[in-house]
This record gives sequence, C-alpha cells and structure tokens, in this order.
Amino acid sequence: MLSFESDYTEGAHPNILRQLMATNMVQEPGYGFDEFSQLAKERIQKALGHPEAQIEFLTGGTQTNQVVIDAMLTQYQGVIAAETGHINVHEAGAIEATGHKVLALTAKDAKLDAQTVDQYIQTFDQDENRDHMVFPGMVYVTYPTEFGTLYSREELAALHAVCQKHSIPLYIDGARLGYGLMSAQADLKFSDLPDLCDVFYIGGTKQGALCGEAVVFCHHNEPDHFLTIVKQHGALLAKGRLLGVQFAELFKDDLYFKLSQHADKLAAKIKRGFLNKGYRLYLDSVSNQQFFIVDNQKIAELAKKVRFACWEKYDDQHSVIRFVACWATPAESVDQLLKLI
Repeated sequence: MLSFESDYTEGAHPNILRQLMATNMVQEPGYGFDEFSQLAKERIQKALGHPEAQIEFLTGGTQTNQVVIDAMLTQYQGVIAAETGHINVHEAGAIEATGHKVLALTAKDAKLDAQTVDQYIQTFDQDENRDHMVFPGMVYVTYPTEFGTLYSREELAALHAVCQKHSIPLYIDGARLGYGLMSAQADLKFSDLPDLCDVFYIGGTKQGALCGEAVVFCHHNEPDHFLTIVKQHGALLAKGRLLGVQFAELFKDDLYFKLSQHADKLAAKIKRGFLNKGYRLYLDSVSNQQFFIVDNQKIAELAKKVRFACWEKYDDQHSVIRFVACWATPAESVDQLLKLI
C-alpha cells in the first residue's frame, strides 16, 4: 500500500534516532533543564535571529494548544479562531475542557480576516450585556491552515495590528510551520514571525521528530510560572532531554527547513498530476496537504492500493479526499500514485 494518509505515519528522521542513541547514557537533569534542551533553544534563537525569545518544549500539538491558551487567558476569556480551525474542529473540545470557549468566526479559504476579527471585538465591546458573555482574549490561527492555505505577511500583520489595538495576543499554531514557510508561495521567513505574532509553536511531530513542539514567546511574554502550569496539565515531561535532543538536531544545518521543502515539492507534484488528469481541487493548497473532489466510486477503487484521508462529504456522488506529503515521502511513491490515477 502507498501511504499519503498523514505526516506522522513514520517514526523520526535517522539523524534524530542516531543522536538519541549517541546521547542515551549521558546523565542530565530533568524537566527541560538539560544541556540538549539548552542547545536546542540556542539554535532556534539563532535561526529566528531573536536571542531573547523564550522557548519551551511540549510533546504534542493538542497538548500545546491547550496549555498555551489556558496559560494566557483569564478564566472569563475565550479564544477567537476560524470555524475550520484545529482547536474548533479536531481537538475533541480540549480548549473548552479547560473552561475557555472557542469563539469560531467565518473564514475564507480557512483564514481569518483582520476586519472580521476587529468587527467582532468592537461589537462585543459595545454590547451592554458583555459582562454576561465570554470575553475575546486571544486570536488563534494556523500556519499553514488546516487546508494547506497560507496567510500572507500582510494578512498576518493586519491580524497582529488588530490584536495590539485590542490588547490581546495573536497565537500561531505551527504544527506544520516548516511546510508553510518553505512553500513556493510563502512571502515570509522564519525570522519574520516575532514581528507578526506574540506566541507561536514550531511543530516537530509532523516534521521529522518522534514527538515534540517548541513554543516560542516572542516578546518576554511567557506567562508567570509557565512550568508549573504545564505540570498542572500533566504535560511536563520528566525526561525533557528527549525533546531537546530532537529539536537540537532539527535545527542543525537547516534540517527542519530542508525536510519541509522536500515535502512541499512532492505535494506540488501531486497537485499538478491530479489537475492534469482532470481532478478538481477543493481548496488551492500551496503546502504539503492536497485536497481533491473525487467520485465516490473512484475513491473506493483507489483505496484498495493507497492510504489517504477521506476528509468530508462534498455531495451525494463526491467526497473530499486528502493526500499528504511529508519529510519522509519517497519521490517514487508519488510517481506510483500518479500512475494509479
């Protein structure tokens, strides 16, 4: 079976596995105070061009979103997100489980619009009943979005300006951050992020690590006692070195970005191949996920030889299916897929 099911079906990049073995018997303090985690932070800060960035490591995306959002909101605040946003659709109510409502807004191409967010907050502020409502306390976006689309630098800057106007943080979920940044259509760099948001995370789980996400607080705004809050969520890894070793390796010699570029190139080839065969795009993704509208009978036939994700129903005869290229996808697998279709 060919597999384009997701970007976390493989284990980890061989460089990471070798480094985990090489450092296995080195004795280090726990909870992220090890030398490997410090090295990883320094390499990320250097790549970011921002030596003052505060960086913390967690193990998974949903966990990271829940911890960061809960830590940065007060008990009466919620988080604004696109209706298609990951925290609104695919995290099993993890944010609501902490007592914070997801305030879902209509999105275009899976992206929030700055004017829409601004209008929502202004309307809330002018409502005489606002003390009986959930206060908007943060804006959440994903880069790239859940459908592989990208915010432009201008769009993120506009969203950040709205957040600054209303004194709330802009948080970027970067589960697939590298795949977004290395897209041929991206108009921003890794080093631009501190100017465009208040906090973001660098996804490792989907980008070559066994597990792990690196949270970056851009403006000395890490919440007080963040480590304690992480522990309250049951999210503090005693052997924090396991995350440090992985991110130190991902940010050595630009490995993180090279792996991302590999995936994006193969995804673009998948896209061209499907379009050349007359298939329809669901949304025009420019990163490592590609979504097509396909006849249900063809889907059933293809599923005998290829693993992919059935995303949603389109109409009675068609469904939306997703193909994902990742850091580990062989070019030969893409060639075989395009022959099959």
